[in-house]
Amino acid sequence: MKRIALATGLFAGLMFSVLMTAAQAQAADKMTVLLDWFVNPDHAALIVAREKGFFEAEGLDVDLIAPADPNDPPKLVAAGKADLAVSYQPQLHLMADQGLPLVRVGTLVDQPLNSLVVLEDGPIQSIADLKGRKVGFSVGGFEDALLGEMLKHAGLTLSDIELVNVNWSLSPSMIAGQVDAVIGAFRNFELNQMDIVGRPGRAFLPEEHGVPTYDELILLSHSDHIDDPRLPRFLKALTAATAYIRANPEEAWMAFAAIDPALDDELNHRAWGDTVPLLATDPGALDVARYDAFAGFMQDAGLTQTTPPVETYAVDVR
Repeated sequence: MKRIALATGLFAGLMFSVLMTAAQAQAADKMTVLLDWFVNPDHAALIVAREKGFFEAEGLDVDLIAPADPNDPPKLVAAGKADLAVSYQPQLHLMADQGLPLVRVGTLVDQPLNSLVVLEDGPIQSIADLKGRKVGFSVGGFEDALLGEMLKHAGLTLSDIELVNVNWSLSPSMIAGQVDAVIGAFRNFELNQMDIVGRPGRAFLPEEHGVPTYDELILLSHSDHIDDPRLPRFLKALTAATAYIRANPEEAWMAFAAIDPALDDELNHRAWGDTVPLLATDPGALDVARYDAFAGFMQDAGLTQTTPPVETYAVDVR
């Protein structure tokens, strides 16, 4: 009878534990995050936070979704169709100028990735050498403004170069000799891609040539939802995930690459190594002065008509 009672007690305890675990799983708050593009190392903190249980530890069940159209995520968040969208600080200023109900609540990469790239063994040794040359681009507007400021810093203007729309074929168009340089190349990807094919490149960084520094990858929420109690927990999980990545870069890489065999290649592995040092160590932190300075740059470049107060489109929700 004692054995039966003990077994019954153990079974009851086991069932209680199972039921509690199930209840906790059911109680996890669901969140939907729309990525800006297909999964890549720029999303390291998000993927690792999910795969290594940092979101789960904060009671969150986070769904990461790559968009069919990269222009859609901010619009869907503004329409209340998702909780968060991954976007870019320059685009945030454009959306704030348009009055969209969006606000920055977190940062994934807190420095520019965009750069002006040339062939390492080519004739362009300085930005001033671009006079009379062809420069390829993918997206007009911001990239034109970025290039214009960098040229100005070197004593040139946009009229001194020929802009060529190469769509998304940045490094291939330069390697093929169609253009002498490209603007809009991400320093953690295109440089690695060029090196892999045996045509290494050199990057001129905007923040070193007259452009105010800015956050590359940010997280946007609907402006009516900045008091959402899930957000501080979400950012806490990202902070823990980033610390884990920095302390264990190869372990973190393996967790990242394991989610899709297509990610486990030389380009992504190299990009991972270059991206880890660029991740925001404190994803919730907001540098108001830096956002204000970049808003001034956007308006001076003619990309925006107004500079709303920073607190209306960027906040620290922790």
